[in-house]
Amino acid sequence: MHPYVHAAATPDKPAYIMGRSGETVTYAQLEARSNQGAHLVRRLGLKAGDAIAFFLDNTPRYYELLWAAQRSGLVFTCISSKLTTGEIEYIVRDSGAKLLIASGSLAEVALSLPPRLPGVRFMMTGEAVPPFESLEAARADMPSARLPDESLGQAMLYSSGTTGRPKGVRRGGGDLLPDLGPIDAPNGLATLGQALYGMGPDTVFLSPAPLYHAAPLGWSMAAQTLGATVVLMERFDAEEALRLIERHRVSVAQFVPTHFVRMLKLPPEVRARYDHASLKAVFHAAAPCPIPVKEQMMAWWGPIVHEYYAGTEGNGLTAIGPEEWLAHKGSVGRGVTAEVKICDEDGEPLPPRTEGTVFFAGGGEYQYHNDPEKTAGARNKYGWTTLGDVGWLDEDGYLYLTDRKSFMIISGGVNIYPAEIENLLITHPKVADVAVIGAPHEEMGEEVVAVIQPMDWREAGPGLAAELSAFARANLSHVKAPRRIEFMPELPRHATGKLYKRLIRDAYWGKPEAAAYRPQPVAG
Repeated sequence: MHPYVHAAATPDKPAYIMGRSGETVTYAQLEARSNQGAHLVRRLGLKAGDAIAFFLDNTPRYYELLWAAQRSGLVFTCISSKLTTGEIEYIVRDSGAKLLIASGSLAEVALSLPPRLPGVRFMMTGEAVPPFESLEAARADMPSARLPDESLGQAMLYSSGTTGRPKGVRRGGGDLLPDLGPIDAPNGLATLGQALYGMGPDTVFLSPAPLYHAAPLGWSMAAQTLGATVVLMERFDAEEALRLIERHRVSVAQFVPTHFVRMLKLPPEVRARYDHASLKAVFHAAAPCPIPVKEQMMAWWGPIVHEYYAGTEGNGLTAIGPEEWLAHKGSVGRGVTAEVKICDEDGEPLPPRTEGTVFFAGGGEYQYHNDPEKTAGARNKYGWTTLGDVGWLDEDGYLYLTDRKSFMIISGGVNIYPAEIENLLITHPKVADVAVIGAPHEEMGEEVVAVIQPMDWREAGPGLAAELSAFARANLSHVKAPRRIEFMPELPRHATGKLYKRLIRDAYWGKPEAAAYRPQPVAG
């Protein structure tokens, strides 16, 4: 379905509610405003197949703009609100966007863009600052009826840049925007949400992460195609998430493991303060969840915690339910939309319980925009595609992820995957966040370094380092235990939960652009 169906059937039903402000937009309002937005982009000269970029925080206008782009056939690129001027300029240029719409709250960075991007039109939500035009003012006089030439638009999101310069992901075949059918064409995520998590028109869906990321964008729009109500958090806060679950009787929610860690580290009396009985299904992705963290979430919320593994590329998806996970702890599930293959360096399939690169066979097609070399590099000779992750399959076809290949540490000729070490250290009560990287070592080539964000910065120092080192050595082989433990007040983590580990690693390898991410000595 499509929100226009629900606007006709249940016009006064909330399509979404903003978590902090409480602003509510009904399906009738979403329909009218997205139609006005579609007429506006046509008035500005954008036709089906053209590109538009959004540089927005989680503003109430976001869904209105997304559905305007979706129903006017545009290729829409959602840009992280955390990026710098140069990074945004690169994405706008690379995507070919003809219009950039920014949040007024991001004006400080947004205002630096017009001189760098001649030929691009600029608009701003909220209080517009010249040379940005006011979106609301420009949209107000547009018709609220549907476009006569509606066509299905599509997102082209950029990888978060955790391992290098971001690239636009173009799902489908060779054309930038193939003929995708009518605007109410079946939504694959909505179908999965119904089958895996029981989503439907009665669902109240909590979306705690920024909409510029593929998962919250895709899942919350899928919920709206089903006629559900989305509760959108302006930004994630652990206690506020619990409050919203109770206040709005949330039934389905999507998180990342970092959200779980932050909620679990709330004081027990805070966690006990809020009722979560309305929850029927919670699912997470973005990174494998440490087993102890998931066990604690199950003990707290019950066996309702699901997991899936997929990427922006849409080339495949695995899923695992709570009961399955209890029998296969640590797995991210079995293939749902494609067959999972584990391959060696030559792209040949490996037997069960043998570690290698994870590939999907028979899944969705995709390309990296303007990068045929990267597109070709993500495929093997059989045409199977990979996101660059490493893992293994058990005899029943359950996938277990090890780490990203690019994060592997080679110390003294031994391959070490940081995720195993991180998954242990994050369980320590004095650790708020952790990144494990390989730093240069004259003798070993690389040494294992754990960069810790402590729960209490005042504890950062030799005493805590010794405590964490002993904890690691008691639970890991000496080869994997960190040779050095250092501290940062806050790790550079994407708002969706992904860690910019590349920045920390580059700082240790002497790259000047990453110097700010080198931990500073702590007095002891």
